[in-house]
Amino acid sequence: MQENEKTRLDKISKDSWYAKGANVATILYSAEIFKRHWQSPSCLEMGAAEGIMTEILSQSFEDLTIVEGAKPFCLDLEKRFPKAHIVNKLFEDFSPEKKFNTIILGHVLEHVEKPVEILKKTKTWLAPEGVICAAVPNARSLHRQAAVIMGLFESEYSLNEADIHHGHRRVYSPETFRADFISAGLKIQHFGGYWLKPLSNPQIEQYWNENMLNSFMQLGIHPTPPVFKTVREIFKLTRLLGLACPLC
Repeated sequence: MQENEKTRLDKISKDSWYAKGANVATILYSAEIFKRHWQSPSCLEMGAAEGIMTEILSQSFEDLTIVEGAKPFCLDLEKRFPKAHIVNKLFEDFSPEKKFNTIILGHVLEHVEKPVEILKKTKTWLAPEGVICAAVPNARSLHRQAAVIMGLFESEYSLNEADIHHGHRRVYSPETFRADFISAGLKIQHFGGYWLKPLSNPQIEQYWNENMLNSFMQLGIHPTPPVFKTVREIFKLTRLLGLACPLC
């Protein structure tokens, strides 16, 4: 399975869209939220891909380790971040010799075959009082709900073109996202959403400017009452964020 998975990741990396369009803004905004919670001096980034968030992590942590399963990504990361320790391995095969104060799982858990098992392993890599910062796409995103009503998706959990292109295996809801962390024996300290997203990425990239995009990112965290008259919960937003630590 490991060799097949590495081949799969290498293939995906040759035409990845994470460094394009609205995806970049998504990653950078989630990093700004993570900043409120992460702890120094050491950080492990799991699944850096093109290294969008790595740019911020490399400036924030003096001790940065990256584990990435796709070799093409690793070769590029080594050139751009010479001070970071880059490991080209699947998470399942990774066995660090030290603990980390902060572990970043930015849009990773939707990719892996067994997310709970990955989280259980990740838990053992945390230093005392360490934190895991995680983000995933949200099945309850407004644009997904609209797509179901329009008959474009069978359900909110349907994989769209971008999901399939990037090798996603699932779309999380708030309930399933929380459940995986709890099943792994992790305590959720903070949970919420960001980016009120009414349209798909291609539509946003065609019609929105940077100011509009940033405004809707902020609306996701600080929704006004009229916006949520029927939706009501922040968990209906397009992205989910979690901060976790081991259960005592």
